[in-house]
Amino acid sequence: MIVVTGGTGNVGRALVARLAETGAAVTAVARHITAADVPPGVRGLAADLGRPDELAPAWEGATALFLLVAGDDPEGLLKRAAAAGVRKVVLLSSQGVGTRPESYAHAARFEAAVAGSGLAFTVLRSGGMASNALAWAEPVRRHRTVAAPFADVALPFVDPDDVAAVAAAVLREDGHDGLTYTLTGPEATTPRRRAADLARALGEPVTFLEQSREEARERMAAFMPDAVVEGTLAILGAPTAEEQAVSPDVERILGRPAASFAHWAARNIAPFR
Repeated sequence: MIVVTGGTGNVGRALVARLAETGAAVTAVARHITAADVPPGVRGLAADLGRPDELAPAWEGATALFLLVAGDDPEGLLKRAAAAGVRKVVLLSSQGVGTRPESYAHAARFEAAVAGSGLAFTVLRSGGMASNALAWAEPVRRHRTVAAPFADVALPFVDPDDVAAVAAAVLREDGHDGLTYTLTGPEATTPRRRAADLARALGEPVTFLEQSREEARERMAAFMPDAVVEGTLAILGAPTAEEQAVSPDVERILGRPAASFAHWAARNIAPFR
């Protein structure tokens, strides 16, 4: 049995589907999950990672865990999982732990907890995800506009389906224990170019509006902690060479190139119409 936390998210939903297609027994965990959210044969469990005791039913028969950075007690959660028979954990973390640890202390704590858990473990450090563009869906639908800061700063955004595919491979294969992989797309692209990719997928013009740093900060602060806002803006506006580099890890694990943002946009254009 493989337990997938965040089972209804952009990565988790795709991961659950992939694992189910292989015939793996899967329990998908999310706070508000229902039977309609999971494929046939997959068990859905409504639970909050911030309350580790709620996950007790998930550990029944479980041998592997896909873990998000959520909640405040990774040590306690992992201790419960190990006591119940889980032997492998794959953590979805952030590239920022390696490049800007001062801004990603929460994720760094999860990485440390996983490494010290006594379980076989693999860390997946994701770069920015293509699905972040869903924040543009409403203005694109209503006004055919995209507003974003740092219009011409390029970063290699990764397709969440590729993150899910890597996670599925690592959960089911040997040879990944103790390793940390950085997951990016195949090329660095700018916000202006990503807006153009959406326009091509729509078949209609989309106007790009460049935000100031302060405008972007105000928007992000509505749903992100301050430290993460500052770290994110720093990456978006003044990325390091490491943050702009294309990692080979997706292609190395999957045996094919990572998907481009344009490919993600073409497959996910419905919310923008």
